[in-house]
Formats: sequence, structure tokens, C-alpha cells
Amino acid sequence: MLAGLKGIFGKKEVKEMIGAPIKGRVIPLAEVPDEAFAQEILGKGVGICPEDGLVVAPCDGEVTMVFDTKHAISLMTKKGAEVLIHIGLDTVNLRGEHFTTRVAAGDKVTAGMPLIEFDRKKIEAAGYEMISPVIVCNSGDFSSINTFSGKEVERLEGIIELIK
Repeated sequence: MLAGLKGIFGKKEVKEMIGAPIKGRVIPLAEVPDEAFAQEILGKGVGICPEDGLVVAPCDGEVTMVFDTKHAISLMTKKGAEVLIHIGLDTVNLRGEHFTTRVAAGDKVTAGMPLIEFDRKKIEAAGYEMISPVIVCNSGDFSSINTFSGKEVERLEGIIELIK
């Protein structure tokens, strides 16, 4: 995370880097086979094709919501980004099966803390696509959002750069 860089007209340019919450291959959001995500209806971001079944906090912040079905979680970063991590597509239909949450709404988290574990193989065997969107829901609050895709990433490797 970079902060305090001088922007145009002497305004402070605040930067924040969102790390990968899941180890895997990062793809552009436009390639996610779900219209709501691909068309950025929920916000800008990327998709991750998971290599394993662990989701960690992509940055420091607070858990704002853990979905009852355990397939998604949202966080508020210290710099005000609303980050949604959605594990797989249409996995809400599993009603929490194959997911284990490690945090609750209101919990303060630091980058790398385990948030959710999931059984990728069982979810795939049940017929679900595992591409997992990572979205900044309040994208409009940022003057620029840069995403980094087309590569394999380790957890916490930078995937979304926000500039306010």
C-alpha cells in the first residue's frame, strides 16, 4: 500500500493494493461466465481460478458480512474499499455445504488471516464453476482502479490497485 503521493494540483493521491485472497490464476472480470460479474454490475475487479480451498483476508480491514450460505464474504478496508469475495459461481445453491467460515461480521482482520475454507473438489463434483470473483463494490469512489490478470498468483500478491 502506498499513500501520500502528490497527485494533480497538489492533492494527495491515496493508493491501496488489494491482494489475492485465493491462490490461483487471475482472469479479467469480463471472462467470468456470469453476466452480473462480467459486466461489472457489482463493481470492478478480477476473477480467480482457485488452486486450493482457502480464502484469506486480502488486506487489513473489517468483515462487514459473511453470507449465511458461506459462499461469499465482504470486507471494508482501512482506506474505505468495499471488497466482495465470491467463491465460485451459483454456489449460493449449495446452502453452505462444503464451506467453513473462520470469521464473523464485525471481526477485525489482518492481511493473510483465514476467512473461509472450501472443498473445491466436492464443489466442482457437484457441477459448480469455481471461478471466484473479487470485486470492489464501491468502485465509483475511486478515481482509478487497476487490475492485474493473466497470471498465476500466490495469496496476498497484488491484484487490484485503488487510487482515490
